[in-house]
Amino acid sequence: MSAMFKTLSAPAAAQIRRWVLGAFPRGESGIEYDLPAGDPGLFGPGSVTWRVHAEFPGMLAGGLCALMLQTLHPRALAAVYDHSNFRDDLVGRLRRTTAFVAGTTYAPRGEADKLIARVRAIHARIGGQTADGVPYRADDPELLTWVHVTEAYGFLEGCRRYGREVPPTIADRYYEEVRRVAEALGAVDVPESEAGVATYFARVQTQLRVDARTWEVLGVLGRARLPVPAAGLSRDVFLRAGAALLPDWACARLGRTAWQRARDRAAARMMRGMAPLFRAALPDGLAPRACRRMGLPPEVLGRWP
Repeated sequence: MSAMFKTLSAPAAAQIRRWVLGAFPRGESGIEYDLPAGDPGLFGPGSVTWRVHAEFPGMLAGGLCALMLQTLHPRALAAVYDHSNFRDDLVGRLRRTTAFVAGTTYAPRGEADKLIARVRAIHARIGGQTADGVPYRADDPELLTWVHVTEAYGFLEGCRRYGREVPPTIADRYYEEVRRVAEALGAVDVPESEAGVATYFARVQTQLRVDARTWEVLGVLGRARLPVPAAGLSRDVFLRAGAALLPDWACARLGRTAWQRARDRAAARMMRGMAPLFRAALPDGLAPRACRRMGLPPEVLGRWP
């Protein structure tokens, strides 16, 4: 990043920093990311995961893409619909999900293991029936796989669209790495390559549908107000940037029109253009802190391993 860019972008980067830290305050997890020195956590600095998850615009847009995909699975949706306070505190739910992903990616190993154990305990208490009487459990291995694949897909595609080019071999390494979190949570038959993810999505199609609950949850998502200036505009840009990552089959199921998809592409271009500002605004995030814990400069994350 050139000195001239830093100087010219400083006011915009400072504003973005205030927005991000207002929406996702630091320090609330209680996790110590700086110690113990030399602890690589679940992945370590040689991983693709550390690099993909360091791209904030891609992670936020990718997470929103994953939420849209998850509304298509009736049993996964029912667990959220029946047992989550997303209607009253969607931002809080997004923060908790963000904290889990950040912790399992960058925290020391003991902290990551605690996060996984905590989520497993929560899942073990959640169960019920869908609107049409099909039983579900949050710790169902198949549902855990669905949630994981949608998130991994969203994060990877978000990195590609709004961060940097991801070669196919690197993409396969990413899927192979991140499945260890899904498996630790209890998921089974987790895809470990791009081809495996494509095959998985094709296989699960018969279980997916769009119904009234899908539209209700998407409606809540579409009305969410982030605690930042110009909340409606910020939300719409990120939501549309997330929708731009959806696979074609998901766009078709959700009935996204040609006009909507054109607006998604426009938001994607805006998000791509803003990515350098996000990097300038957040030089002290969890990825750099984890690098320093390992005695490495954060710049190592700028190149693929």
